[in-house]
Amino acid sequence: MAFASGVGGYFALSFEPPLWYGAAVLAAVAVLAWCFRRHGLALLLCLVAGCAAAGFAAAQIRTATVAAPLIEKTLKGRLVTGEVVALEPRGKGRRVLLQDLEIAGLAADATPARVRLSLVGDNGRDLRPGDRVTLRAELRPPPGPVAPGAFDFGRRAFFQRIGGFGFAFGGPTLLQTGAQNGFALWLTDLRQSIAARVRAALPGDRGAIAAALMVGERGAISEAALEAMRDAGLAHLLAISGLHMGLAAGWLFLLVRGFLALIPRIALYHPIKKWAALAAAAGALLYLGLAGAPIPTIRAFIMVATVLTAVLLDRRALSLRLVAWAALLVLLILPESLVSVSFQLSFAAVVALIAAYERLAFRGWSWAAEAAWPARIGLYIGSVAVTSLIASLATAPFAAYHFNRLVLYGVLANLLAVPLTAFWIMPWALVAFLLMPFGLEDLALVPMGWGIDGLLIVAAEVASWPGAFWAIKAMPLSALLAFTLGGLWLTIWQRPWRFAGLAGFAVAILLCAFSRPPDIWVNDDGRLYGIGGGDGRLYLSSRRVGRFEAGIWQRRAAVESQAAFPAEGSALAGRLRCDALGCLYRHAGQIVAFAIDPRGLWEDCAAATALISREPVHRRDCPEPAVLIDRFDLWRNGATSLTLNPAGVTVRTAREERGERPWVLQRGWPRGGAAD
Repeated sequence: MAFASGVGGYFALSFEPPLWYGAAVLAAVAVLAWCFRRHGLALLLCLVAGCAAAGFAAAQIRTATVAAPLIEKTLKGRLVTGEVVALEPRGKGRRVLLQDLEIAGLAADATPARVRLSLVGDNGRDLRPGDRVTLRAELRPPPGPVAPGAFDFGRRAFFQRIGGFGFAFGGPTLLQTGAQNGFALWLTDLRQSIAARVRAALPGDRGAIAAALMVGERGAISEAALEAMRDAGLAHLLAISGLHMGLAAGWLFLLVRGFLALIPRIALYHPIKKWAALAAAAGALLYLGLAGAPIPTIRAFIMVATVLTAVLLDRRALSLRLVAWAALLVLLILPESLVSVSFQLSFAAVVALIAAYERLAFRGWSWAAEAAWPARIGLYIGSVAVTSLIASLATAPFAAYHFNRLVLYGVLANLLAVPLTAFWIMPWALVAFLLMPFGLEDLALVPMGWGIDGLLIVAAEVASWPGAFWAIKAMPLSALLAFTLGGLWLTIWQRPWRFAGLAGFAVAILLCAFSRPPDIWVNDDGRLYGIGGGDGRLYLSSRRVGRFEAGIWQRRAAVESQAAFPAEGSALAGRLRCDALGCLYRHAGQIVAFAIDPRGLWEDCAAATALISREPVHRRDCPEPAVLIDRFDLWRNGATSLTLNPAGVTVRTAREERGERPWVLQRGWPRGGAAD
C-alpha cells in the first residue's frame, strides 16, 4: 500500500519533478531508518515512508525509460515507413502498430518511437509482425481527455511508446518481409496466427470471443456483443484474468496428472503431482505470452505461479500476502498500471474474495469435503453466487468511476455464465491449443463455439431486462480514494476495528452525493458543445461530429438521451435560444453565448457572462464577458467544462487536470480571463 501510494503521488502531481527526487528521498529515509533502528514505531514509520519513496522513484524511472517524442500537430499526407509490431482487426478494418519509423519532413529526433494507424477494408490483411512497410497517412498527436477528469488517452499512449495516431490513405506497400527476429515479434506473430485460425473456424462474434479468450485479441468483437456483455455484468469474461488463467492452469494440471496416473510405474515411484504443477506453470507462462501480458493476466500468472510453487514445496499459498506480492511486482515493473482500470478492478476483486473466504473458512466449512454430491452441487452454485456478489460489490466503485454505470443483475448472469465458461468453453479452448500443431483445432473450436453461443444468449437476455444497469454521474477522485481506503482497511485487518473502514464508504457516498456534473462541455477543437439541461437529455450543438465525445459526456452526466440545439427558436423552457449566428443559454443567473458565426460575436460580447467561440477573439475587443474561451484557448487547454453558479462561472480544463507532464503537449500558457 505504501509503495502504491508513492506511485499514486507521482501521477497526482501537476508538474514533472527532477529525476533524482525520488531516489534522494529514499536515501534520506534510509539514513533515518538507520538512526532509529532501535525505536520500533519510528523505524516502522521510516519503512513505510521508504516504500512510498521507492514507489515514487519507480514511477519516475519508468517514465524516463519510455519517454519518446510526440507528434505535435496534425501531419497530412506524410509518407510513413516502419516495421510492423502488431496488426489487429478493428471494426471494418484493421489497426497496425509501427516502430523504427521514418516520417517524411520530420527530423529523427522528433520522430515518435511508435505510431498506430487505421487501415480500411482488407488493406494490410497479409501483413505480419516484422514486415517493413511504407504508406501515406495522416498523423495526429495523442488525444487528451474528452472532458476534464475523464480518461487520459494520451498518458496510456505515452507508456505504450505511441507518439501519434492516424489513418492510412489506401494500403501499405511491403518493402521487406520480416523474419520475426526476436522472441517478442515471434510471439506476436504466433498470437495473431492463432487468432486468425480461430476466426476462420468460427465466424462472427463466436470467433471474435474465442480469440479474446485464447489470445486476448478483442478488436473483432462487435459493439452490440460488447454492450450486451457489459450490461449483463459479464465483461470480465472477455478479459483474460484470474478466472481464465486459473482454469487453464487447473485443467492442464488435471490432464497431465491424470495421464501420468494411468502409468503405474510412473505414478507409484515419482511425484506426478509436482510434475503436473511444473507443466501447468509452463502452460500458464505460455498463456501469458499469447495473451499479450495485460495487467490482469500478469497478476493472475504471478498468483497461479506462486500457488503451483507452493504445490512443489508442499505448502499452501492463497492469501492476502500473495496478492500483496503480485501487486508489488506489477507496480515495480509497470507503475503506470496503478491508474488503469484493469489493475484496479482485478485487485479489488481478488482482495475482497480472499478476505471474505478467509472469514468463511474460519467459521468452518470443512463439512463440505465429506458432503454428498447433491450438497456439493448446491454448495458450488451458492459459491458462484457469493463469489459474484462479493466481486461485484468490491468492483462497483471502480466501475462507477471509470464507466459511469452499475450492473444490477450481474450475480444472476454469472450463475449461468461462469460454470459454462469453466466447464465447457475453457476446456475446449485448451484442447484447441493442443490440437493446433496438427491442424485439427476445428474439432475443439466447434463445440467451444456452442458454449460461446450460450454465453451470448445469457448476455443478451439479462441485458434486455428492465433496469439492467444504473447510470452513475461522474464520481470525484476523492470519493474513489475514500472507497479504496475504506475497503483496504476493512479487508486487511482481522480485529473488530476493521469495521472502521465503513466510515470510508460513508465519506465516499457523501462526496458523490454533493458532486455535480458540469453544465456545459466543449471539445478540444470547439466543433462540439454540450449542455446538461437537467431534463434527462444532453443538448448538443451537432449530432454529426464528435459522437465519441458526446457519448462520454452523456455517460458522465448520467442522462438518458441526446438532443440537438434548435436551429431556430428555443428549448429547455426558453433557457436555450438559437439563431443562425449562435446560441444563448441562461442558467443560475449566468448567460453563456456560443458564437457560431463571427458576425454575431460582438453582440454576444455585450450580453454574455461567458463567451465560447470557435474563432479567435481578442480580449481587448471583447472585455465584457468574465469568461472568454476561443479557438486558441481550446488549442492550449484541451477539452473544457463550465459550471454555472449564482456567484459566477467555474471553468475546468483538461490541461489543468493533467498538469505539465511528459505525456502532455505544452502549447503555451493559458490566456488570462478563463477563471472563476
